[in-house]
Amino acid sequence: MLSESLLKKIQKFHFTTKRMASDLFAGQYVSAFKGRGMEFSEVREYQIGDDIRTIDWNVSARFGHPFVKVFHEERELTVMLLLDLSGSQLFGTRNKFKRELLAEVAGMLAFLAIRTNDKVGAILFSSQVEKVIPPKKGASHVWRLIKEIFTYEPDDLNTSLHAVLTTLNRVAKRHCIVFLISDCMDSGFERSFKLAARKHDLTVIRISDPAEDELPRIGLISLIDPETGETALINATNKRLMEKWRAQRQTHAAYLTDLFNKAGADHVHLSTDGKVVEPLIRLFERRMRRL
Repeated sequence: MLSESLLKKIQKFHFTTKRMASDLFAGQYVSAFKGRGMEFSEVREYQIGDDIRTIDWNVSARFGHPFVKVFHEERELTVMLLLDLSGSQLFGTRNKFKRELLAEVAGMLAFLAIRTNDKVGAILFSSQVEKVIPPKKGASHVWRLIKEIFTYEPDDLNTSLHAVLTTLNRVAKRHCIVFLISDCMDSGFERSFKLAARKHDLTVIRISDPAEDELPRIGLISLIDPETGETALINATNKRLMEKWRAQRQTHAAYLTDLFNKAGADHVHLSTDGKVVEPLIRLFERRMRRL
């Protein structure tokens, strides 16, 4: 059972993310993520300017004057959120923990989906798939999703992007709009990622905390790996050590960017000390220009 303080926190968060999914933002979402095809709507009389290729010759012959077929975009989409609940999400040195940032982004995307009558589902994962929430519509469904993000305790704290992408490729039979929200502290998932990007419209939202890239220069620091529990004592004033730390982070970031680009997946980076809406708007605008 939820404590009163946690329930109030989730309710406040629910209201905030719903408000962030404004009408303007929802319009950009619709333009950025279009349906895959056209569906037949009706037959009506030909009007000047109509494309002659849409003329329904059978109906036209029956009534003695031209009629055209009218199509509309297949709008209803299925949105799947792949949510990383591994131990590294419980880290944060600025405004919030990474898991709170993940919840904020997931909640906003879920509200954008239901505002445009799309279904939204989620796969919670660590080193394994922890829980699958089937796609549904409605605000109550978003409430459940946000509550799960805040309260779910994973069985394992490690990370496997391969596991969640493999599950997505197996359970999502039809084309989906997929958002992978994770710090992406993993490797060896290239094959499953590329397969998911071919099958679905895949966007990666990579989240991080500034302290992961630049340790504070305060001398000896005891670090604990939240996923393995391993500890290490390092000297944050050691210039060579800090350069090696930064180089490893930059190498991994370059590896991810190269993988995302080669797979044709959109991607955006969010930080616990930065804004959320503006980077996502820029992502949507890039998609609209490309489309």
